[in-house]
Amino acid sequence: MPHQYLIRDMGWDVREASGEIQDAIGDHVSGNVQQLINLSPMEWKMNIPEMEFLPNIHGHGLLAAFIFLLVSLSQSSSLIQGKSLPYMTSNVEEVSGKSFDYIIVGGGTAGCPLAATLSEKFSVLLIERGGSPYENPMIMDKKYLGFPFVQTDEFFSVAQRFFSKDGVPNLRGRVLGGSSAINAGFYSRASAEFIKRVGWDERLVKEAYEWAESKVVFKPHELTKWNSAVKFALLEAGILPYNGFSWEHIEGTKIGGTVFDANRKRHISADLLERGNSSNIVVLLNATVKNVIFQSNAKENKSLVRGIRFLKSNGSINQTYEAYLSELENSSPRGDVILSAGAIGSPHILLLSGIGPKGHLENFSIQPVLDLKGVGQDMQDNPAFPLILNTKPEYRLPESPQVVGIAKGFKFIVEGFVLPVSLNATTLARISIKFAFPESKGKLQLNNTDPRQNPVVEFNYLAEEKDLKECVKMVQLVKKVSRSTSIARFLGTEPRINVTSDPNELRNFCKKNVRTYYHYHGGCSIGSVIDKDYRVIGVKGLRVIDGSTLSESPGTNPMATLLMLGRYQGIKILKEMENASAFVTQQHP
Repeated sequence: MPHQYLIRDMGWDVREASGEIQDAIGDHVSGNVQQLINLSPMEWKMNIPEMEFLPNIHGHGLLAAFIFLLVSLSQSSSLIQGKSLPYMTSNVEEVSGKSFDYIIVGGGTAGCPLAATLSEKFSVLLIERGGSPYENPMIMDKKYLGFPFVQTDEFFSVAQRFFSKDGVPNLRGRVLGGSSAINAGFYSRASAEFIKRVGWDERLVKEAYEWAESKVVFKPHELTKWNSAVKFALLEAGILPYNGFSWEHIEGTKIGGTVFDANRKRHISADLLERGNSSNIVVLLNATVKNVIFQSNAKENKSLVRGIRFLKSNGSINQTYEAYLSELENSSPRGDVILSAGAIGSPHILLLSGIGPKGHLENFSIQPVLDLKGVGQDMQDNPAFPLILNTKPEYRLPESPQVVGIAKGFKFIVEGFVLPVSLNATTLARISIKFAFPESKGKLQLNNTDPRQNPVVEFNYLAEEKDLKECVKMVQLVKKVSRSTSIARFLGTEPRINVTSDPNELRNFCKKNVRTYYHYHGGCSIGSVIDKDYRVIGVKGLRVIDGSTLSESPGTNPMATLLMLGRYQGIKILKEMENASAFVTQQHP
């Protein structure tokens, strides 16, 4: 349990205990004590490397026992289930040939909470094509926010760049934690209307959000100067009302949550692995899944999933390894292979595995397993437009958004960033806006059969006339925000916004300058690729749980909902397995 709950269980007041701890341990601890109370044992070990402060707490009674317990946990965290990260390895030989109840492909925003949840009852292999983020300050330290975006390569960088056929550059996370490890860190739930449209259980959704928030999300203590300027700029532009802080997706201007704590350290989806049974999880890093392994099942007229085939991310494509699903007494798999590789990765793996449009698969000499025409279809990205502003020379630190403007019936989302443009620490402020509900759709197709290389993606930005008309309104709004008195005061000068005011010219401006908000989705839609339980239609033992299943970008940013989705679907699967076990017991007492 979190340390603050341990304090309460001892009958102490958290605030009083915080003060007493500070008095007791003095300067031996880095960081605020209130933050330390929330740390995991592993994080305590980082903050309290030695036990030399223990003599200072003589005479503090039960407090001494409490501190001693925390330090002991930090040095032997495996003693308590769910209080340490699971075993991680990049050695494919350690996993090759082994069996697990569940195999989750993709240790990203949805995959990590899913793995943690399923580990409560079952063995789990979580396979991630990238490495660990925990020793990488470019990921974990806020002062390097945005640097992974400007330092990319084909096979090894934590962000993998790809260009859509539209000519727009985009990025995919390639690290444990996925895009939650490299994004801007803004956290906001999906709207109540979205939850109803999808048909999720509202009570379970709320519990799943709170489960993730209690570990990796924080309420900003105070707004930075930049975010204060953005807040007033949004209000000046008429994005009302002002809602203060809220987790919810509500129209107007509001402060949202953040994955950066008071010490400017990033928290990511992989932190949620500590919430699971670490002894039931194996995390295989730097391994890329090549395809799913099937076995014909004539009895049910369905292909049966047996496991996965993978390779070293930096190895030869011809040197492959396999991992399998555990089998029950009747030789059928116990659990599932679950694709959580993201909106690009999951449809890509399905195609490489022989699930998709038959003609397209045969073009790459892939034996079709299932002619499922919806795979890779209905790909969408939210059209976005960043207006670049100059920052003061002395203002060099990157800034994540803390404030958002939600306007025009939830259609337009406005945020402000300060991000680097190169590795020499040059930063530029920008006001960015995205269109939340585009009608234009694209598709994803294979480029080759190397799973490490990007597939071909086309989003068809602004192809529909309605999207183009909305774009004109969107650019007019972001221009108004950028030219506000508040932004000018922050910059110390009137910003130069070279954007026309003529509606006809704005149409051409939109076509030439459309960019991504990195909130792409689709490719494995419910109804055409998966059913309501997220099982791939026509296949037994295969599910998809990630952003590829979404028909729209939920809320302000999708990260919150994907964290929730991993937990939500994990609980649903646990209940499903529990009910199945109870049914078997009734049939064979």
